Amino acid sequence: MSVDFNYDVGIIGGGPAGATLAAYLAKAGLSVVIFESSRFPREHVGESLVPAVIPVMHDIGIIGEIEAAGFPRKYGAAWTSTDTRPTSMLEFDADSHTLGYAEIAYEEREQAGVDRVYAWHVDRGRFDQILLDHARELGATAFEGTRVNRVDFTDPTRPVMHLRSGEDRSTVTVRMVADASGRQTMLGSQLRVKVPDPVFNQYAVHTWFDGLDRQSLATRPGDADFIFVHYLPLEDTWVWQIPITETITSIGVVSQKQRFRAAKDDLDRFFWESVGSRPELLKALQDAQQVRPLKAEGDYSYAMRQITGDGLVLIGDAARFVDPIFSSGVSVAMNSARLAAKDIIAAHAAGDFRKESFENYAGTLRRGTRIWYDFISMYYRLNVLFTAFIHDPAYRIDVIRMLQGDVYDAEEPEALKAMKEYVAAVEADPTHLWHRHLGNLKATSAAALF
Repeated sequence: MSVDFNYDVGIIGGGPAGATLAAYLAKAGLSVVIFESSRFPREHVGESLVPAVIPVMHDIGIIGEIEAAGFPRKYGAAWTSTDTRPTSMLEFDADSHTLGYAEIAYEEREQAGVDRVYAWHVDRGRFDQILLDHARELGATAFEGTRVNRVDFTDPTRPVMHLRSGEDRSTVTVRMVADASGRQTMLGSQLRVKVPDPVFNQYAVHTWFDGLDRQSLATRPGDADFIFVHYLPLEDTWVWQIPITETITSIGVVSQKQRFRAAKDDLDRFFWESVGSRPELLKALQDAQQVRPLKAEGDYSYAMRQITGDGLVLIGDAARFVDPIFSSGVSVAMNSARLAAKDIIAAHAAGDFRKESFENYAGTLRRGTRIWYDFISMYYRLNVLFTAFIHDPAYRIDVIRMLQGDVYDAEEPEALKAMKEYVAAVEADPTHLWHRHLGNLKATSAAALF
């Protein structure tokens, strides 16, 4: 190893993005160090994965460990609402369906690199530990309880990471830095490139319940262990329902910041008044046992003006976070690590870690995240249209593709183009049947930019 640096790559954060990147780089023979401020296992909101993570798991050789962990399998997703008007009113080919319920199964569409018809619902404490331990097994060095306070890029060919562990202070010199610090956005904040999303400014209040009767909330028995999104008859508000174990279920209410403030930061009041707008959901939760205190997550969506630079890349939530309604968080984290790893390995081989070396990563991540962003924007703008598109045979497979996280290596799906056109037509016509059902959140093209 050169005396000019301690490691090839220093990674800030040991969550799914950081651990996945470390695994790719260690497998390729690079010297890698992870600095994680927490100690694992750490408590984290439950996560429902999408199939786009499966090719990544195969790449880094962890698929067997994930299967062995016994996480609940996720075969699809479902959406419920109190709206039972027929979708035929939208002139879609879905006469036998209503807007009150929609579901998709992953087995309906094959996806490159995906060799099973399910993903998983995971306890992030266990899941993140498995990923970090696997990176270590592949040769990465990982320090827990060690925070990166700042990175000195005075010499961009030799970034210096300034560390704190308890009362101890130290520095490590690397050839490049990857920020995988998640929503702490360490480098984004240090470099002042973080931009709050002008449209999506969500808060979530969440907890775990034991013994929730998932069957009572599903129209079809086979859907009971899907991830559920329950629309609430409240402005821009919804509930996630994610199985964590056979009996434990994560429940979270997501809404805009102003509505959360109206509850005067009273988590209990906000949560129970929100779920109380759906009586069947309220009853199911009251009949179950809450096993964790309510916890709030704020400032859900943001972007960065830049995600690469000389000697640096930002990945996962440290690069971009968008409303999690379609469970994209871990998929974006692991796939951004996959994409970044390819450029970093090539940069290492060339001995060139300048910003230009990471252009493929930056362009591909922007394109994929833009599809996610636009998809979520269409949902909030006219969510009845979203369920109609699920029901319509002409668009169903495209919708499943986006829900599978298959957004990085192809152009914009036809269903998304059609959604945009339909929403634009509804917006332009005050007499349109669905004009009064438009949501208040309206994204602009600038909102999705890094």
